[in-house]
This record gives sequence, C-alpha cells and structure tokens, in this order.
Amino acid sequence: MRALARIASAAAALALLLTGCTSGDAPHDSGTIRLRFQSLAWQTESVEANKELVAEWNAAHPDVQVDYVQGSWDSVHDQLLTSFEGGEAPDIIHDASDDLADFAYGGYLADLRTLLPDRLRSDIPAESWRTTTFDEGIYGVPFLQEPKVLIANTRLLKKAGVRIPTPERPWSWTEFREVSRKLTGKGTYGVAWPLKEPVSITLNMGLSDGGQLFHRGADGTVDLRFEQGDRVVPDTVHAQVNTDRSAARSALGMGGSDTLPGLFGGKYAMVPLGFAYRQQVVEQAPEGFEWSVLPMPAGRDGTAQGVSPQTLSVAEDSPHKKEAVAFLDFLLSPRNMVRLAEGDWMLPTGTKALADPALHTAENGWATGTALAENLRPAPAQSVRGYPEWKDKVATPALQEYYSGAIGLGDLKKRLVTDGNRVLARYQR
Repeated sequence: MRALARIASAAAALALLLTGCTSGDAPHDSGTIRLRFQSLAWQTESVEANKELVAEWNAAHPDVQVDYVQGSWDSVHDQLLTSFEGGEAPDIIHDASDDLADFAYGGYLADLRTLLPDRLRSDIPAESWRTTTFDEGIYGVPFLQEPKVLIANTRLLKKAGVRIPTPERPWSWTEFREVSRKLTGKGTYGVAWPLKEPVSITLNMGLSDGGQLFHRGADGTVDLRFEQGDRVVPDTVHAQVNTDRSAARSALGMGGSDTLPGLFGGKYAMVPLGFAYRQQVVEQAPEGFEWSVLPMPAGRDGTAQGVSPQTLSVAEDSPHKKEAVAFLDFLLSPRNMVRLAEGDWMLPTGTKALADPALHTAENGWATGTALAENLRPAPAQSVRGYPEWKDKVATPALQEYYSGAIGLGDLKKRLVTDGNRVLARYQR
C-alpha cells in the first residue's frame, strides 16, 4: 500500500509539474509569464509593426513576455472555435467585431469591463465600444476600422467633366448613378462592384439611407425587415448592372483585388473598395496612373456607414488576464495605434491617434478617410446571433442572384426576410 501511495504521490507531482508548464507559462523557477498573441496582420508593413511592438514590450517587461503567433483571416473563426473547445486558445486574440458574438455568448472571451484602464476606455468613442459589447459585457477592444471609399481614375473623371465629390459635399446615390452613366463608353464602365462577398457592403452602406434590416425588440429578440432604407444599395447596383449598363457584370463575382487591373487599364472608372486597398494601388499601379480617393455616396443620413472594427480580445481561459490587458494598453497607446493604422492603411478608433497629423495628409487619400471617421457606425448585424449562417446560406446567394438580374426585388425580400427569420429563430429559442 505504501508503494502504491508513493507511486500515486509521484504521479500527482508529475501532473502538477506538467500543468505548470502549459497554458503559456514558463517553468516556475523562471518567474516569467508568457502570453501568446495571435495576430491576423498580413500586409508586410502591418506584420512588421506588430512584431516591432511585441519586441519593444518584451524588452521593457522581462517578467511578462509575449510570443507572436501568426494567424489568418481566411480561417480564423473555425481555428479559434477549435482552439477554444480544445483549451488551447491564445491569451490575446486578434479578430473582427462581427465575428465575436458567438464567442462572447459562448463564454470563450473575457469580459474586459473591470480590466480596461480608464485611458483606453475614454479614448475610444462609445460608438466603437458598441461593436464589442454583448449583454452589457465588453469582449474586445476595437482598434482599427475601415470605411468604404471610391477609388477613381482621376483622368477619366476629369475627361468626363463630372463634379468631384468631397466628404463635405458627397454625391447622392442618384447623382452617383448619373455620374456612372457619364463615365461609361468606349470600353469603359463607370463603376465595377466587386461583390463576391456582397452582404457586408450592402448592409453597411445601407445605413446612409436609414437602412437597418435587423431590428431588435424590447425582449432582445431580433427579426429581419426589408424597408425603404434597405433598398438603396440593392436598387443602385441592380440598376447599374441591368438597366444603365454602367457597372460591369463580370465584376460581380470578383474580390476587390481582382478589379485593380481593370481600374489601372481604364476598363473601370471607379471601384468601391475598403480604405486599406490604397496600399495595393500604390504598390501595383503603373507609373503615371492618376487616382483619387472619394467618399461613397450619401443618403438621407449623409455618409453614415457601418463598420466592423478589428478587435483585440482576451481568452476567458487565460490565467493572466491582467497582464494581457496591460499589453493591450501598451499596444494601443496613441502613438502605437498610429503605427498600427499606418501599417494596415486603416483608421484608428482612438481619438488621440486619429488626430495625428500623419493621418490628415492629402497624399494617398488619408485626409478623405479621416474626414469620414465621425460618421462610422456599428455594422447593423454586429451582435446578431446566427448572422454568419444567415449571411452564408441566405443573404449571399440571394443578393448575388438579384444583382445579376436572375431574381426580382420581391424574391430578394422574401429570401432575406422570410428565409432569414427562420434561421435567426433557431438561435433565439
């Protein structure tokens, strides 16, 4: 019996030792805490900025070391779900706010309300915090955001003699259609809509005309309603492709990068793209190509548009939440937030970072983007459970068919709303 007890005691000690060496911790005798930071940065400048900041933190904090882990936007949701369920999630998680709802409601992310420093809480506007707030808890820090803009061939706009819009005096959606028709002809389309993934831009730009689509009741349940404001983007794109012939049908199945050769070659005069695509234009445009960054069209609510900021969260299972948030506070100081924004060619959410003169230059359209920042709103589907399934199984094929002319507005509405509410109902039982 004593021999069995000794064996059991040794096994218990070994288990404790092994436990102490997992979950990102260094061996106990080192006294060093190790945190894993999974970043989704992918552009060269962005990856470099993130790695430099990690190195600066590690040099100044020998007792709390951060290990940089490279993730991918292409597979982040499934990869995180697997790591959460397997108990192997990184301590610090880079993601987007529209991907957080299921993780937050599922208990995988830490509620940061009692952990966030006052400086960080007050520097980021309430509109941005709404994107990471679920049932009153805050499950991520929104730090980078990307408005949609029009990247335009300046020479073609000048040749057509159209009015050049500004953030202070943008085109209306009606004027945008008229301008697109004027820019069309002799092998050139006025606009190319890269709508391989049509849902996000349709919903986010719909806010400019009061569109919401998702409506939350007093009991917290959400239902879909396709109202007048929700029609501005679908009606515009459908008309440009099928009636005006001012938008290239072939672009509907493209991603944003796919349209750039056509933009450079004069096939398209304008392309609606995320703000960060400016970097690809700078790197890929042929010598002498003149381009402009223009605001997207405005509706009854001006240039309002929805965004899903990039976020930084802390895993609920992390044994070092306090240290993880301290690293976030360092990473998102105003100076460092500017570095991250410049590396990703995006806008910071922090008010002090956004005021930095480097982000207000006319060069490469920075000033146009920062002028749009005050009108950015949480994306309509931000906190809706079941949104990913609705988007993939219902909205994406329905919008693609409507934009191509395969179905009419009545069928689009039925599929988005009737079929969509059936999907959402399963998540609200």
